[in-house]
Amino acid sequence: MKHTSFLRRIVLLAACCSLAGLASAQSAAGPGGYPGTGRVTIVVPFAPGGATDIVARLVADELGKRWGTAVVVDNKAGAGGGIGTEFVARAKPDGYTLLLGTQTALSVNPTLLKKIGYSVDKDFAPVTQLASTPLVLLAGNKSGATDVKSLVAVIKAKPDAVSYGSSGNGTSQHLTALMFLNRIGATAVHVPYKGSSQSLVDLAGGQIDMQFDNMTTALAFAKNNQAKALAVTSAARSPLAPDLPTVAESSVAGFEAATWLGLLAPAATPAPVVNWLNAEVVAVLRSPAVVERLAAQGFTPRPMTPEAFRRFIQDETRKFAEIIKANRVSIE
Repeated sequence: MKHTSFLRRIVLLAACCSLAGLASAQSAAGPGGYPGTGRVTIVVPFAPGGATDIVARLVADELGKRWGTAVVVDNKAGAGGGIGTEFVARAKPDGYTLLLGTQTALSVNPTLLKKIGYSVDKDFAPVTQLASTPLVLLAGNKSGATDVKSLVAVIKAKPDAVSYGSSGNGTSQHLTALMFLNRIGATAVHVPYKGSSQSLVDLAGGQIDMQFDNMTTALAFAKNNQAKALAVTSAARSPLAPDLPTVAESSVAGFEAATWLGLLAPAATPAPVVNWLNAEVVAVLRSPAVVERLAAQGFTPRPMTPEAFRRFIQDETRKFAEIIKANRVSIE
């Protein structure tokens, strides 16, 4: 009898566990059971290892845990993000192929490039912005600048004698520098590089005078006394460098620029799926563990509604179009 009673308790416990597992799976299911057992792919339009890839894998891992299904990252690099972005634009609109969209591909390239294989407004259903990170304004040790105000004075005192580096024409570094120069009413000589590694070497060596660069890289560079970090480009100070002022509070009122990433689905993806994805990703972005891991990469979570993200992309596109056209920026 004792043996039979024990077996009954085991069977009952197993049944309860099965029901709990079923309830958990059901709570993670979206419209029509989406994603079910299907594999969701987040396409990153750049090579593995960069900040875009790191953020994508963090989000993919967290969603996979919530859903109990595979969420994978597929890197499709090339054409400044254009190859991967176009791939998702042509993908089946069922929610199983998503895009880790970048500022460059979504808000810069439509104006900068003469021809691209996608329309941001027509080919995508925005889900949410994911995160953003400011750039840091660096001044070479030989420039004589100790803060933004003194750098502005140096630039204005020597028209077209001050030079700035970037990782290439039309990059966020280049366009942010142009925005800065436009706002202070000055000009400087642009020296484009194939990536920021060599430009930073030249900044340390005094071959160029200033540069905007990614936060984690710039802070490490300044910490080694290879250049001086003057300010961050975000509207508020960064928790990674709370003692570093913003450009806006350093004599260029209202200045704000940031590199951002977002999640999008192909156009015609059912609205219930897009809205459910939004709720799931926003929940991930609000997780303290995710906030901490993003901060380690210099990023701040930026959850928003699909419609708010669409308006944000449109505003960013207009802003960069003005900069590109006013300064006649082009890529051969």
